[in-house]
Amino acid sequence: FTTENYEEVLTGKEFEFTNSEGNVTVIPGENMTGAFLNSLAVAIPATLIPILIAAFAAYGFAWMNFPGRRLLFIMIIALLVVPLQIALVPILRDYSALGINGTFLAIWLAHTGFGLPLATYLLYNYIRGLPREILESAFIDGASHFTIFQRLILPLSVPALASFAIFQFLWVWNDYLVALIFIGANPELEVVTMALAEMTGSRGNDWHLLTAGAFVSMVLPMIVFFALQRFFVRGLMAGSVKG
Repeated sequence: FTTENYEEVLTGKEFEFTNSEGNVTVIPGENMTGAFLNSLAVAIPATLIPILIAAFAAYGFAWMNFPGRRLLFIMIIALLVVPLQIALVPILRDYSALGINGTFLAIWLAHTGFGLPLATYLLYNYIRGLPREILESAFIDGASHFTIFQRLILPLSVPALASFAIFQFLWVWNDYLVALIFIGANPELEVVTMALAEMTGSRGNDWHLLTAGAFVSMVLPMIVFFALQRFFVRGLMAGSVKG
C-alpha cells in the first residue's frame, strides 16, 4: 500500500522516475488541492442559496394567499422542463454584459436559477403537508409569518431541506458544463471536474493518477450523502401520500 499517487495528485509533489535506459525523469504532480477548494467555494454557496430562496417561496405558496399564486406556482414548476443547454448562451451574453463572467458569482447564480424550480417543488410538497393546527396556534399567539417560518417551518422541514441539499450538492460538485462555460480556461478558478478533464488530456496513459484523482473527487460527495441519508427518503416521500 502506498499513497504516492494521492500525494502526486493533491500536493503537486514531483517524483523521479528511472526508465529502462537508466535515464532519470522528473514527473511533476497535478496539485488538485486548489481545484478541490474551488469546488467547495462553488458547491457550498450554490447549495445554500437556492435552499434558502426556495424555502421562503415554498412557504409563501403553501400558506400565504396573494393574487396570482396558483399561476406563478405553475410557471415555476413549468421551468423544470426547460433544458439546461438552451439557456447557457443567453446567460453567457448577459454575464459578459454585466462583467461577471469568469467569476464564482456567475456559477452561483446559474446553479441557483437552475436549481430553484426543483427545490421549490420538493419543499412545497413537504411544507404543505405540515399540520395546519400548529400554524393556526402560532397565528393566534400573534406570531408573524417570518417568526413562524424561522421557528416552526425550518426546523420541521429538515428532511426535505436535507434531501434537496444532497441533490444540489452532488449536481454542482459533479458539474462540468456550467463550470467550463462560465469559468473558461482560468486555471486559478478551475474546479475538480475541470482538473480531471485536463488530466485526462495530459495524462491519458497514467491511469494510476486518473483513478487517484477520481477517488479524491468522490470522497466529499460520499461523506455528504452518508451524513444526510437518514433524511433522504423521508424528504422525498413527504407530500406524496395523503390520508
